[in-house]
Amino acid sequence: MGDERLRRWRLVLGGGGADGTGRALTGRDAAMDGALSSLYGGGGGKTERGQGRAAGLGASAPSVARWLGDIRTYFPSSVVQVMQRDAIDRLGLSALLLEPEMLAAVEADVHLVGTLLSLNQAMPEETKDTARAVVRKVVEDLEKRLATRTRATLTGALDRSARVRRPRHHDIDWNRTIAANLKNYLPEYKTVVPERLVGYGRASQAVKKDVILCVDQSGSMAASVVYASVFGAVLASMRSISTRLVVFDTSVVDLTDQLDDPVEVLFGTRLGGGTDINRALAYCQARIARPADTVVVLISDLYEGGIRNEMLKRVAAMKASGVQFVTLLALSDEGAPAYDHDHAAALAALGAPAFACTPDHFPEVMAAAIERRPLPVPEMSTHR
Repeated sequence: MGDERLRRWRLVLGGGGADGTGRALTGRDAAMDGALSSLYGGGGGKTERGQGRAAGLGASAPSVARWLGDIRTYFPSSVVQVMQRDAIDRLGLSALLLEPEMLAAVEADVHLVGTLLSLNQAMPEETKDTARAVVRKVVEDLEKRLATRTRATLTGALDRSARVRRPRHHDIDWNRTIAANLKNYLPEYKTVVPERLVGYGRASQAVKKDVILCVDQSGSMAASVVYASVFGAVLASMRSISTRLVVFDTSVVDLTDQLDDPVEVLFGTRLGGGTDINRALAYCQARIARPADTVVVLISDLYEGGIRNEMLKRVAAMKASGVQFVTLLALSDEGAPAYDHDHAAALAALGAPAFACTPDHFPEVMAAAIERRPLPVPEMSTHR
């Protein structure tokens, strides 16, 4: 076995007499092993620093902050984020997230933001400024990644959804033009005479579409809440789209007036608690003024604590009135979470298939809804 492979196996196995490698670690490797031992140690063995493999991180924020600094030194950012999530889950570090010195050392990502938001009500005042800075950094990074493509994709969809009767040649929508003139088919010439041209319009500054994001803020939906808030802010920045953001558990909160600052939106949420989808949809339904020009996006794992039949009736009524209804089981990078399969099947039967959607795919889903096209449902992410 090559030296590098032996070294890697030694780091994986954790040392001690049973690892079978006979390899001792020194210097940077020993430090990496110590950082791994604190989180993943199984007990019994000793590292080259003389620490137990299951020594743990201790109970103080300074020791956690030092550990966070170590893993950022020795591992790439993607690995750091995984180790942080494991530390929060395996070692019960949620309480330590309330300490400013720990937050200053953390590698911020969507999952950390979700954890901070879930702890928002318990967070001491001296920590809130640091927490907001962490959240703002993540939000700004997400906006840079997602905003330009989202605006471009949806602007194109709005342009195409605005039909004009006398389009210029390069603005002709040939598929719809042919469909509109099939009655003018001449068999002898095997051609269609296009008496009426259908074209792509160019979206004006007037509001073309109303979008309502209805977001479940139960604890399992934390990442989806973060992404929905960022997308809500991006959509709200587009003059041709009127955007409303509603979050819910057993109560309903309308955060539309805070959409100019997604950080304020996020700190206005309250992760955790029960779920009443029916109540949330009733609130949204009452605010639909132009059904044929409205897209409602429900983001939820569909575990309904309210009145199931009423929820389904509301969805059916909205669709019958002309509303484009989109059901996302998650808006995150992780794919579909645990969700209520019966409710997903019932929504699919109403023509609203429920599926998980990544942030990168979300603009295409919204573009299809705006254009009233079939939704581009990713494979293996839906209940059909």
